[in-house]
Amino acid sequence: MPTYTDVAVPRAAWRMLGLGVAAQAAGTFLVSTPVYLIPLLHERDGLSLSRAGTLAAAPTFGMVLTLVAWGALADRFGERWVIAGGLGLTAVAALVAAPVDDLVLLGVLLALGGAASASTNAASGRVVVGWFPARRRGLAMGVRQVSQPLGVAVAAVVVPPLAARHGTGAPLLLAGAGLLVLAVACALGVRNPPRAARAETTTTPNPYRRDGFLWRVHAVSLLLVVPQFTLSTFGLVWLTVGLGWDPTVAGVLVGAAQFVGAVGRIAVGALSDHVGSRVRVLRWVAVAGVLALLVLALAGATHVPLLTGVVLVLATTISVADNGLAFTSVAEAAGSRWSGRALGVQNTGQFLAASAVGPGIGALVPLVGFGGAVAVVALAPLAALPLVPRRDAHA
Repeated sequence: MPTYTDVAVPRAAWRMLGLGVAAQAAGTFLVSTPVYLIPLLHERDGLSLSRAGTLAAAPTFGMVLTLVAWGALADRFGERWVIAGGLGLTAVAALVAAPVDDLVLLGVLLALGGAASASTNAASGRVVVGWFPARRRGLAMGVRQVSQPLGVAVAAVVVPPLAARHGTGAPLLLAGAGLLVLAVACALGVRNPPRAARAETTTTPNPYRRDGFLWRVHAVSLLLVVPQFTLSTFGLVWLTVGLGWDPTVAGVLVGAAQFVGAVGRIAVGALSDHVGSRVRVLRWVAVAGVLALLVLALAGATHVPLLTGVVLVLATTISVADNGLAFTSVAEAAGSRWSGRALGVQNTGQFLAASAVGPGIGALVPLVGFGGAVAVVALAPLAALPLVPRRDAHA
């Protein structure tokens, strides 16, 4: 087997990776836009937090409903037109929603936009796996996973001031324009992976019936997403309310943690290429997650704010490190004829688990405190450990 440094990567693969990252980041920007409209809708327009939160959840609800369907279309027709067509539909939904004032209609349009944006989740990962050789896929998928925090970060910076100055429709107009440009770019620049074209002449059995590998990786990812969303949802609240940090300083720290976490995804993906195993590194991440969460709980109990902040960055970095590994492992095990659907199932499970984190941990914190809740959450990666497969699987 060639070593990690001996593997050549086709030049076209890097173009596919760049377009895939841009496409999913743009979709994430739209999905995140209503989240950063909540303060404006609540304080200026008097919308209750409950109703504003429901509106913010509409795009994610739409995504959950269509992830597997978009993956099936990518398996059947290829990635190029699924990505480009999905971006085009997302742009239309954003542009139509921009001038809408009725909250019910706006929620429906945002849900449709989220449903369309799900096209990039499965298809962009599929095109990256198809173009990159096995010993470079971990790195490539790590880079691809940066698209989500990138889209969230851009939305966090752009949406609040833009909406405050020009109204809530302005960020949607911006999103729609950007999505249209990317739809054209992907239609012109994305090419379906060569191995997908060859695979169309063969009949591939359902990998879910072959063994339990895919189901185990899905279950591991579902458990490991619990600490990720716990820290991203309640980390800022813990620092400001629980430890008395200045909100601006706390926001900078949480943003820095997201940036470090994105770099960590790339590093862990490259490590899996170097050692030649996704699941081995995935097991290391689960172990590190248990330890980091327990240390974070202890740091919080010391009531030393600086120590807690440093450990929070470390724990956040570890909590997101598994994403690229699991996606790469799922795509490799499913094969080119099934990877779109398998990645759709992977995303669906993670989004469903993430949706339970807010109310679940929110109810737990008043009972045991922030530190106690983090200690309880450490049970999730602990439970994931025996589920991690012993060795990698390939179609």
